[in-house]
Amino acid sequence: MSEEKPKCVLAYSGGLDTSVILTWLSEKGFSVIAFCADVGQHHEDFEAIKAKAVACGALKCVVTDLRSEFVSGYVFESIKCNAVYESRYLLGTSIARPCIAKEMVRIAREEGATYLAHGATGKGNDQVRFEMCAQALMPEAQMIAPWRDAEFIESFKGRKDLLAYCTKHGIPVDAKPKANYSIDENLYHTSYESGMLEDAMCPPDDSMFKMTVSPKDAPDASETVEIDFKAGVPVKILNRNDGTVKTDPLELFLYCNEIAGRHGVGRIDIVENRFVGIKSRGVYETPGGTLLREAHLDIEGICVDREVKRISEYLSSEFARLCYYGFWFAPEMDLVRHSIDYSQREVEGKVVIELYKGNITIKGRESPLSLYHADLASMDIEGGGEAFDYNPADAQGFIRINSVRLKTYAALRAKVDKE
Repeated sequence: MSEEKPKCVLAYSGGLDTSVILTWLSEKGFSVIAFCADVGQHHEDFEAIKAKAVACGALKCVVTDLRSEFVSGYVFESIKCNAVYESRYLLGTSIARPCIAKEMVRIAREEGATYLAHGATGKGNDQVRFEMCAQALMPEAQMIAPWRDAEFIESFKGRKDLLAYCTKHGIPVDAKPKANYSIDENLYHTSYESGMLEDAMCPPDDSMFKMTVSPKDAPDASETVEIDFKAGVPVKILNRNDGTVKTDPLELFLYCNEIAGRHGVGRIDIVENRFVGIKSRGVYETPGGTLLREAHLDIEGICVDREVKRISEYLSSEFARLCYYGFWFAPEMDLVRHSIDYSQREVEGKVVIELYKGNITIKGRESPLSLYHADLASMDIEGGGEAFDYNPADAQGFIRINSVRLKTYAALRAKVDKE
């Protein structure tokens, strides 16, 4: 009786690299279960991917629609804390990886697989993200990363070797010319890097963008939307121009992508710091995420206490760092997310936004839980109005007390400078 082959779940895209890896793993004696996550890739033919995986030697190919979970459990979590890495990157790839890894682990347990494999390169962040998330959820799993395997690297030194292997093993190859850059896409964003974009002075070509039009080609007429939040999460969008309303989380987010994308919102071109220590140039388009983040920042302005806001800004930075580095399922991330949830309990209300040629303009906001009071803020009312006891004369002592340390420091500087 032949020994049963060990089972391995491979994160499979249907592309050149993972198709070669699938066949290579089969040759190495694994029974491979291909897993493809639907996180909103644009115009993906999942039936074709399943057929290709089986043709490459997979025992089966599992395709899971994770779009709703991705939006509610990851995208909106990021929006809720205004997450942005290094002040610019909205974490489109980063937040998809824990969602995918979680499902990959679920399939491995269901299938009795003890090995997990991926096609991430040895220079990027994704290898770290996939493996850190997987090991947090399935500590007993053994990871296989072919692009860190000496034998694999020796056999495949470039695209030419990969194509030759495909020819030898009858692996179908996409006949379309390969773009001179790599693409990662999901419903939150599309990213472009490598190839011609490794030259930091080479501008991205307008033709490569999938989710947004160039602001120069956006409509000459603006559109105005209302976005409602509850507990920091978007719950409704209304287009004032045509009356469109969306409340389902997935539909709401996809509509944000649609309307922001057609007005050229959400493109950036940056150089960022990877966790592995390498600087990387990336071009990103995140239309819906950019729109919702701006709206959320604004509603927080009237709902969140000043000191809570100060602390939550630090937590937002930590959320972004932990997410980018692959620590989504770490205890410190649990602490950050629970703290953010607490800060968002009373973030509720409506923001009115105008979209026009790449610009997001806030036109107004209101909240039933607002900390903003017009009488208290008014320059035309001497006190705080009927509801608040505020005496401007009290500011004199407030300023005097707060300036004591400044006067003390000035005296020290005068003494030191004289010496």
